[in-house]
Order: sequence, then structure tokens, then C-alpha cells
Amino acid sequence: MRALMDLLLLEREAVYRRLRKEVPFTIHEVATIASAWSISIDELLSVNTGKITFQMQCMSYIHPQKEEVNFLRFVIQSIQFLKDFPNTEFLDVCNKLPRQLIAGYEQINKFYLFKWMYLNRSEAESLPLSKIILSKEKQKITTEYNHAIKQVPNSNFIFDKRIFQNLVNDIQYFHSIYLITKEEKELIKKEILVFLDYLLEVANKGYYPETKKKVNLYISQLEISTGYSYSSTPDINMCFIHVFDKYEIYSSNSEMVTNFMNWMQLKKRASIQISEVDEKNRIEFFSKQKQIVETL
Repeated sequence: MRALMDLLLLEREAVYRRLRKEVPFTIHEVATIASAWSISIDELLSVNTGKITFQMQCMSYIHPQKEEVNFLRFVIQSIQFLKDFPNTEFLDVCNKLPRQLIAGYEQINKFYLFKWMYLNRSEAESLPLSKIILSKEKQKITTEYNHAIKQVPNSNFIFDKRIFQNLVNDIQYFHSIYLITKEEKELIKKEILVFLDYLLEVANKGYYPETKKKVNLYISQLEISTGYSYSSTPDINMCFIHVFDKYEIYSSNSEMVTNFMNWMQLKKRASIQISEVDEKNRIEFFSKQKQIVETL
């Protein structure tokens, strides 16, 4: 609501009337929303072109520009809005630790940002982990995101069974080429172990301990080569494919979202649920992950 008020320079009641469909959005307002939030005008107007459009919002995560900060705040506000809809569902199929769960962990977040920069810069521009400094704005937004995401009524995560082994391998590699020091490696290791303890608590309880919102955790028995997710609400559904480590391409096309939801639900067929049920597999999984992390 606030994001629309600021974007369209309208009073709260004027925005409410548009959202209640008592007053139509003007063509200029539709174009402004589409441009600011990278939404297809065809999808906004429900025009069927026979094509499925995906968008991608590129971000500068180290020093985000004003427009990028506004977009991130809009995302956070949208997530906060979901807490009032008990049927809202989020599902993430992931081959790396999902940002929804690691948002509150500084060292892990910093490592993933470092890896993203390493893979997206030339060799001459490669920076060691010690040179990665997050702006106060980025830290604040990450904290807000961490609080907001735990308000989603129903969250589901399907992990690749090698998710922690792959992370450890990445850290070991960067340490071997002297971009991560021994001391930095130890800091990351300690935080991963703290994160595993938190994840075990979530798995035992079946919800976020801070908000009591439902969380289901699964371990895929098949390799997950690509990360993807969807968000389902009574009014808006979106699907996302995770690309280039820190980005997503996304679509709200109803046909594509429906297919995504069906595909992702089928992933559970080759997965073991470790939250609440199956205590034996849960204990074995977390014990094994701690042993893997201890090799750092």
C-alpha cells in the first residue's frame, strides 16, 4: 500500500479505491507500475499473447542505488502483506542455502555475496573476502527481510542432500586460492554450525520459533541442478527460477505458475520430510551435516 502511494503520488484512500476496483488505474499509472517493478504490461492487463514472459531485476548488492533500494523495500512490504492471508504458501527447491533462511547470518551472507562477485567480475577485479564490505543500507534491508520472511504463514524448503557439502567445498576452494583466510574460514564455520542448530530447532518444531509460522523441511534424494520457487496467495501467484547466484527470473503468468506449482509439488515424491516427522532421518541428517562442516 505505502509503496503504491509513494510511486503514484496518491493518497491512501485513492489507492484503496483502485485496489478495490472501484476506480480503474489510468494508463499512465499502469505504465508507471510496470516500469518501476519490472512487470509485463501484457500480464497486468491480462492480455493473452500466447507467450510466457519472464523478467529479471538486476541489483547492485554492495552499493544499491535509490531505485534498487526502493524495489527491495517493495519486496519486503509485499512479504509483510502476506501474513494476513493464512492460505499463503511459499515453496523453494534449492541447491544452495536459501536466502530466506540465512538472511540473519552475516558471515554466510557475506560469503555468498563474495562468491557472486567472484563469478561476475574479471580476474583482475577479484577481491578477497576481507574486502567485501556491506553498506549499512544493505545490512538494514537484510535485517528487515529476515523479520518479514518469517511472517509468511506456510513455508516449504526442499534441500539438495549435498547442500552443505557443496558449501563446504566452495569455501575450501576459495581458501586454497588465498581469497579466504584461515581466520575467516573459522568464522564462517562457526556460523554455519549455529545455523544448523537453528535449522534443527525449526525441523523439530515445524515452525519458525520467533513467529510460530509453519515450516516444512524436505531432503531431496535426487540431485537438484537448478533452484526455483513459487509464492501462492489468494490474489497473486509468482514463480521464480534462481540464476547467477543472486538473481531470479520470474513470471506471474497463470499457466506457467500452475505448471511450476505442479512440478515442484512432485519434487516431494523423491524427498524425505525431516520436519516434525521421521525423527530418525532428521537426527541422521543433521549429525551428518555437522560432521561435514567440521571438516572445514
